[in-house]
Amino acid sequence: MFFKKPKFWDEKKANLISFFLLPFTIVIYFSNIVKNFYKEKKFNIKTICVGNIYLGGTGKTPLSIEIFNILKKLKFKEVFIKKFHSNFKDELRLLSKIGPVISLSSRQKSLEIAESKKYDFAIIDDGLQDKTINYDLKIVCFDKENFIGNGKLIPAGPLRESLSNIKNFDVVFFNGPNKCKKEIKFLLKRMNNNIKIFETNPKILKNTKINRQNNYLIFSGIGNPQNFEFLLRKNKFKILKKFEFPDHYDFSDKEIKEIKYTAKKNKLKILTTEKDFLRLKKNQKKNVQKICIKLKIDDSKKFVKILKRI
Repeated sequence: MFFKKPKFWDEKKANLISFFLLPFTIVIYFSNIVKNFYKEKKFNIKTICVGNIYLGGTGKTPLSIEIFNILKKLKFKEVFIKKFHSNFKDELRLLSKIGPVISLSSRQKSLEIAESKKYDFAIIDDGLQDKTINYDLKIVCFDKENFIGNGKLIPAGPLRESLSNIKNFDVVFFNGPNKCKKEIKFLLKRMNNNIKIFETNPKILKNTKINRQNNYLIFSGIGNPQNFEFLLRKNKFKILKKFEFPDHYDFSDKEIKEIKYTAKKNKLKILTTEKDFLRLKKNQKKNVQKICIKLKIDDSKKFVKILKRI
């Protein structure tokens, strides 16, 4: 099952569909209340949870990778923890290219294995809604442009839990190629004066095979395809055609053939994200190029100090 975000989730004005779905948000609301009564387990291994309250497309996996790289430079032995889900194999492959990954259906069992292997740090990619673990550092990610969308809980909006729960987190990261609005930062500080706020900017890694003078067709199956397009245009890529699919989408041969036919017909080169490229079958990858992106943390020295204090 693949999920494509409804457009009304990010509409700031009142929406009729969102209004009629409000009664169903009570399920998420009471589920979150019940979770507050769970007993949290503390682990000997240092735990950093990188998650979100906005469902999908907030940059938590790229940030997890950047944190891994920072800790590696500091000579720590670390491991990724990712709860297993058959639809999220692309993220597992992306993480495993960087370092060791433990992926079971239970995060607690994964952490027990990490402890037994004497890792210094466990970086948990997604897990803020798992209230059975006492994390040493809780990081919540937001997309700079969408922030909390319409501010409503699923399914009336994109929120997995209320923004008021920002009081339970330690660090906020605003990810994406845009600029974060100052008033949003002030709002979060009013809600949690102790929270530390950072921004990241995506940087396209050099790839000698990619010529920015070409005309391109882009396709992606990610949480926020708009960010992918915005980043490419910001870096002077000429995009003439685009195909958008649900997050974590498995592309069929028919769909890839259509993409390649459209590109050939219009004399375009084909670009996709690294995450999408990892989901392509071997026979589908021909004539498809990938864009690799690295996150640059603003005021990274300040963030490194936070990591060292854990």
